[in-house]
Amino acid sequence: MAREALAQAKADALKRGTLPGQGKRKGGPKLVRVREPGRGGDPKAFGAAIRDLLASRGWEQRAAVGGVFGNWPGIVGPELAEHTRPERFEDGELTVAADSTTWATQLRLLSSTLVRRLNEELGHGTVRRVKVVGPSSGPRRTGAWRAR
Repeated sequence: MAREALAQAKADALKRGTLPGQGKRKGGPKLVRVREPGRGGDPKAFGAAIRDLLASRGWEQRAAVGGVFGNWPGIVGPELAEHTRPERFEDGELTVAADSTTWATQLRLLSSTLVRRLNEELGHGTVRRVKVVGPSSGPRRTGAWRAR
C-alpha cells in the first residue's frame, strides 16, 4: 500500500514538472511555461524557450548580429573599439563608423581579418564585407566656386 502511494505521488509530481524531495531550489534553471500548439504548455528552461522562439521566428541571425554590436570591444579590442562603432548590418554588409580618418584607414586595413573574425562568431558567410565610413564634414555647397 505504501509503495502504491509512493508511486502515485511520483506520478503526480512528474505531471507538475517536479520530482519528489526536490522542492524549490535556488539557483536552478528558471522554468517558463511555453504554449505550443498541440501541447499542454510543458515547462521549459528559460534559455531553451528563448532559443526555440528565435528559431521559430527566424531571428537567430538578427540576435547574433545584435550580440556583435553589444560585444564590439570584445571582438575588435578595446583600443579600436574606443574609436570605432558598428552602425548597421544589411545584406551581409556591416557598416562601421570611425571617429577620424586615421582610424578609418586602420579599420580598412584590418577589414579582411575583421570579416573572418565576425564569421567565426556568427557563422560562415554571414558577413561578406565591412564598409568603413569616416567622420563627415557635412554637406558640400553646390553652385559657383567660392574663395575665402
